[in-house]
Amino acid sequence: TDEHIQATLEETRQLSRLVDDLRTLSLAEAGQLPLVWEPVDVAELLADACTSFSGQAEAAGLDLRVEAADTLPAVTGDVGRLDQVLGNLIANAIRHTPAGGSITLRAEPIKGTVRIGACDTGEGIPADDLPYVFDRFWKGDRSRSRAGGAGSGLGLAIARQLVNAHGGTICVESEPGEGTTFTIELPGGDRFNQSAA
Repeated sequence: TDEHIQATLEETRQLSRLVDDLRTLSLAEAGQLPLVWEPVDVAELLADACTSFSGQAEAAGLDLRVEAADTLPAVTGDVGRLDQVLGNLIANAIRHTPAGGSITLRAEPIKGTVRIGACDTGEGIPADDLPYVFDRFWKGDRSRSRAGGAGSGLGLAIARQLVNAHGGTICVESEPGEGTTFTIELPGGDRFNQSAA
């Protein structure tokens, strides 16, 4: 029946995404993920990510916005992979922020680095779970599956590996019921130009 075909198709798509995620994570962990190094305008990166998810955020009743400093140094990186990191963070925020809440992407220069924040007003992460959020297959509360279902549990593990591949760091702060903030720091300037040449 059409219903069975649709169910099978969706399961196939989920398995395909899982395979792609595992492949990306394995290559990143082994330091073998191909990256295309180029100057990245961080404000433009955030604006593009915001535009990509604006429809989903609006459908979920959320305010998605960007707050970027007027002057940001460019970073050298793979714009597609950095966009993937932001996409994972935004998708998680949409999934775990109740209607009427907000998601804010911020960027500011900090002592030779660019600090990017993804802040939401969602349900937050319990303190006991915070040390594990970047682990493979971590999903926290297994019952959290609203707003499009739970992911594979690989998104944050991939995000950390991709940020590390850019010579950066990623960390998380959260208060249950108050929201969650992921903070990424990337080296500014031409740090990778030697290896890119």
